[in-house]
Amino acid sequence: MNGNTSDTNLSRRGLLRTALLGGTASWLGGMPGSRAAETPAAKVRGVVFMVSDGMSPGVLTLAEAYSKLTRSRGTRWWQLYNDPNAARGLMDTASASSMVTDSAAASSAWGGGKRVNNGVINIDPAGHELTPIAAVLKRKPNTRVGLVTTATITHATPAGFAAAIPARGSEAQIAPQYLGRVDVLLGGGSGFFTAKNRPDKRDLRGDFEKAGYQYVADRDSLLAAKSPRLLGTFTAGHLPFEIDRLHSPELAKRIPTLKEMAMAALSRFLAQDNPFLLQIEGARVDHAAHLNDIGGLLGDQLAFDDTLAAVLETVGGRNDILVVVTSDHGNSNPGLSGLGTAYGQSTAAFAKIQRATMSHEAIFANWASRKERDPAALTDLVKAGLGITLSKAENEALAAILSSKPITEWNHQLEKPEGLLGQFSGNHTSIGWVGTSHTTDPTLVSAIGPQAARFNGMVVNTDVFCHLAEALG
Repeated sequence: MNGNTSDTNLSRRGLLRTALLGGTASWLGGMPGSRAAETPAAKVRGVVFMVSDGMSPGVLTLAEAYSKLTRSRGTRWWQLYNDPNAARGLMDTASASSMVTDSAAASSAWGGGKRVNNGVINIDPAGHELTPIAAVLKRKPNTRVGLVTTATITHATPAGFAAAIPARGSEAQIAPQYLGRVDVLLGGGSGFFTAKNRPDKRDLRGDFEKAGYQYVADRDSLLAAKSPRLLGTFTAGHLPFEIDRLHSPELAKRIPTLKEMAMAALSRFLAQDNPFLLQIEGARVDHAAHLNDIGGLLGDQLAFDDTLAAVLETVGGRNDILVVVTSDHGNSNPGLSGLGTAYGQSTAAFAKIQRATMSHEAIFANWASRKERDPAALTDLVKAGLGITLSKAENEALAAILSSKPITEWNHQLEKPEGLLGQFSGNHTSIGWVGTSHTTDPTLVSAIGPQAARFNGMVVNTDVFCHLAEALG
């Protein structure tokens, strides 16, 4: 895939990385070979980089149809993709170790400018630590950086912009790297900042507060916060799926939406006349895809789209903010299959998705919490959560695999509870899945604002680092 990149561009990227990562005095300015030196470019004061994590290309179409079905309006990303002023492209997503990337390698390509092995954050295959873009940008006085996510704030995608560590799972070691490097941090993962939960017993939250960050732990506190620097962790783990948040008054009251978190960060950055980079991640789209959960996936995708709409509305009157919208990789490639004579039943089957009131995660957690697990009760639970009735054979197979008993399943990726439930749901909704893991598809890219043309055509994932650094230079 790298063969599509010209020698000139390779040289330009090499020069830029040398300047950026080496910390030279003229780290962007008028470097020979840089695109900024080749043609005058519109000034970029801020970049909002939005990631619908794990969004397969077909999800854009499914979300557009589902939004029209359930909300009588289309999606903002669909509109943006059809905007003649917007750039449109495809992202090449491979990592150093595989054609199929994980989120750590994908975000490291964007945030560190080099392909790394899956599972690693900004450590190249030779073991050299890459300087993440947040640290690079902080060399310029008063530059602001923000990370917003529905995962733990120390998860792979946000970490790729601001940390370097050999193992993505070392979230307790990622958290301290944000101190002083990231100005607004909003997501889950409270335990990685508290002394009683950290292996080193460090009161990291206290260290952030001493450094001038205001700590917020619920929706009301976030909406009332005044400090320009924020650390907000609203759950111990990932934030709940949107479908579960919407159907729980307690969660809806306590947990902010992705839109609310994003606007809290963006409003702070726009209030100051300083350059900024803000990454906003809809992380649970990926998690829903792993779970073959179409209701959960579309709920979080529409929440991400609402966030995009709010961002574009907020910056719409400005000419100095670049907004980029993309995904780091596909996942399980959900799609609506033709059903019935001349596929005449497909649309009605798709409409059944809106019956769901629980994520697959919530269904499995509910079942696991029960002392008595009568297989008949499993049918009732699935019907209550997804609005579908399992057949006797489906119920027996799902109950068996939830009890770790062998079943007959020829697709080994689907030989697990989520794979079975996704198939059984698909018998009603006509949504199919190729597996439960990431895919190698190129991802969609849209961009609007100054220098958006950088994201036209085929975009190599490592080029994103150069685009962001050059644009903010």
